[in-house]
Amino acid sequence: MAATLSAEEEQATSQFLEEINKWTSQHSVSPLSRDLAVKFLMARKFDVLRAIELFHSYRETRLKEGIVRLQPHEEPLRSELLSGKFTVLSVRDPSGASIALYTAKLHHPNKTGNHVVLQALFYLLDRAVESFETQRNGLVFIYDMAGSNYTNFELDLSKKILNLLKGAFPARLKKVLIVGAPVWFRVPYNLLSLLLKEKLRERVQMVKMAELRLHLPRDCLPQHLGGLLPLDSFSWNQQLLAGQNGRVDPVDELVGIPLEDSSIHVPGPESMRPQELLAHLGRLQRSGIHLEYEELRREAPPGTFHYAQASYNQEKNRYGDVLCLDQTRVRLKPRRNERSDYINASYMDGYKQRNAYIGTQGPLERTYGDFWRMVWEQNVLVIVMTTRTDEGSRRKCGQYWPLGEGGQEVYGHIAVVNQRVDHHTHYNHTILELHNTETCEQRNASHFQYLSWPDYGVPTSAVTLIDFLGAVKRQQRKMVKALGPQWSTHPLGPPIVVHCSAGIGRTGTFCALDICLSQLQDVGSLNVFQTVRRMRMQRAFSIQTPDQYYFCYNAILEHAQRQGLLPSNQ
Repeated sequence: MAATLSAEEEQATSQFLEEINKWTSQHSVSPLSRDLAVKFLMARKFDVLRAIELFHSYRETRLKEGIVRLQPHEEPLRSELLSGKFTVLSVRDPSGASIALYTAKLHHPNKTGNHVVLQALFYLLDRAVESFETQRNGLVFIYDMAGSNYTNFELDLSKKILNLLKGAFPARLKKVLIVGAPVWFRVPYNLLSLLLKEKLRERVQMVKMAELRLHLPRDCLPQHLGGLLPLDSFSWNQQLLAGQNGRVDPVDELVGIPLEDSSIHVPGPESMRPQELLAHLGRLQRSGIHLEYEELRREAPPGTFHYAQASYNQEKNRYGDVLCLDQTRVRLKPRRNERSDYINASYMDGYKQRNAYIGTQGPLERTYGDFWRMVWEQNVLVIVMTTRTDEGSRRKCGQYWPLGEGGQEVYGHIAVVNQRVDHHTHYNHTILELHNTETCEQRNASHFQYLSWPDYGVPTSAVTLIDFLGAVKRQQRKMVKALGPQWSTHPLGPPIVVHCSAGIGRTGTFCALDICLSQLQDVGSLNVFQTVRRMRMQRAFSIQTPDQYYFCYNAILEHAQRQGLLPSNQ
């Protein structure tokens, strides 16, 4: 049903859209539709400034809690939507407000993570307030605690549900009725003071089951309070899911991550601030973190390795058991009389940046041409090498670039000239000039080689590696800036090539640190486990040993301490 607005409301809608779409154009996000604009304005009684504030609060909350790109027909969200824990009743209160119901008895914290519960809540309420009638008349939220035990209750989740409803959700919240609160919830202290922001408390009432009819007429009272909601084929949840197949949630564009440029690394559930990370490490100790890594290691890669295993490609792999996934592999551009477009290299997302890195193996002599061809085709500006060519008595990587200043080599159709080498205590920085002998084009590239990673181990201190990471990122920014209007894609530039020997151990550690520290800087929290799990979905087996995984934790804490985010005595 299309929204019928007064002249003043239409004027407010135009003003709101003008302001918000300045923001969407700056952030390359699709413009906001009129229907979505009205939704935010209705929630704030057409006060444009408050509606703009709500828009950003809603967007940031969904990003922070990982409530983007929801797949209602996939697990675990589908089961949560059909659990009966949340629903919207088919009746309204006398003022026309929708009645949403949360049944605490059906929540089992040991079975369902908070983020899945919040995803289900946002999804169902978003669908409920698509109705113009609900936008206009508001929402009554019943928090049904009847028959629930302390094991069904989670303070952090309850705080989020109640405060999000008021401060970060585009609905006019009329009242919250907490029904049948058990004794432990009511005494010896009132948990509401812990749960609620001040402005919300006035709208919340704790009522006994028998008193509910004083707040809602009998004919709109749910008959199943206490967790007995029958979810048959006619339930609101079932009907909703049946109508959502294949539908794209408009919120994916609203939150500022366009689908075509979306990264898997966005702030997600269970993020920890430095103090929480320190406590987590203190609880688990090294052995517990090793077990956490073991959980990741046991997860099978989410794709196939057909191209890497093809007989005509096997000689292009440095190690027979380190292969790249078909789904994320870098494909070389086809050339005449060439059978294969294969190189052992994978696209890897960075923090809020799709394809921020290319994780690859240390080039073999027979793949030097492929490596430089990839660098050229992918417009790479910076190459990061986290190994020496030889360590101990083992060859780790070929000498794939001219080593001395003034040296030049031709690899396939790319000529590489060493212009200058800057020697630092822990790394070398080489400026290279690339010439495409087929097109006569010329470009510059930076090569960074980290020298302080011990064979079979991890650095004793994170300081040198994090300083190295900083130098790499500064150079990438400098070179992107120098391109000017020639580079018009992601503002952080083309992928950074990162390699070690196999392209998974030190490479994964370097990329995980960059992602985690970028998120820490952006939102003040991070999640190592989540980051590494997501990274392994793109470059299979990334982070090769439990010690590399444990090093990530310690490196982040060492950095946090240097930045004053943790007391120095910790």
